[in-house]
Amino acid sequence: VPDAIPVIVPKDLFDRVQKRLDKNKRAPACGKADEEYLLTTKLFCGKCGALMFGESGTSATGRTYYYYKCANVKRRKGCNKKTVQKDWLEDLVVRETMKLIQDDAVIDAIVAEVMELQDQENTTLPFLEKQMREVENGIENMLNAIQAGVLTNSTKSRLEKLEAQQKELEVRIAEEKIARPRLSENQVRFWLTRFRKLDPNVKSHRETLINTFVNAVYLYDEKVLIMFNYKDGTKTITFDEIAAKDAPEGNGSDLGCFAP
Repeated sequence: VPDAIPVIVPKDLFDRVQKRLDKNKRAPACGKADEEYLLTTKLFCGKCGALMFGESGTSATGRTYYYYKCANVKRRKGCNKKTVQKDWLEDLVVRETMKLIQDDAVIDAIVAEVMELQDQENTTLPFLEKQMREVENGIENMLNAIQAGVLTNSTKSRLEKLEAQQKELEVRIAEEKIARPRLSENQVRFWLTRFRKLDPNVKSHRETLINTFVNAVYLYDEKVLIMFNYKDGTKTITFDEIAAKDAPEGNGSDLGCFAP
């Protein structure tokens, strides 16, 4: 029977959790790997669209290598996407995320989106505030009429009703603000700029950056497409660009070090 039992969480939250559980279920071995793979459930194969998950292998010398592999390659379903080194790819994503949050224009765009989203999500508070303005205007009109000498039982009764409605609205507005506090632009900006102080070499900081800002990563043989958690937040990095950037420093490209 639909709605036979009262819900204890909002339906949209329940649906989002179910999607996350289903997504995690389709990420093989994500919970039993000794090494933590930060891009699990966010990394997709650019060739077939399947999830890529973490794997490890041991060389003849006993050294363990960690990498990401396409699920369809693992299951022999026709995809030929090459594996990619775990640390190299995670370093790339973290580095690009740090570049993102260092950009003042990006922070401004995210702040604007958050403020707009708050207005869209909370429809009750604007409605109550509109009612309050109408009641205050009504009280002002009644007071003007009384000052002009128009004092009858009906005007007095009307004024008392408006004042009672005003007090009720004050309580409801206060309750709504407590239940769903609205963040100011300065608060949102302060929260975002705190991420600039994170150390990309610290594991917990890397995880925070990826979980907060990265929506999805699509890995191709020649480029990486990073989708961030804000409107128009898409960044494409070609491997040729990475190689050209590293070559003058004498470091070479990590791509040249990939195992077969």
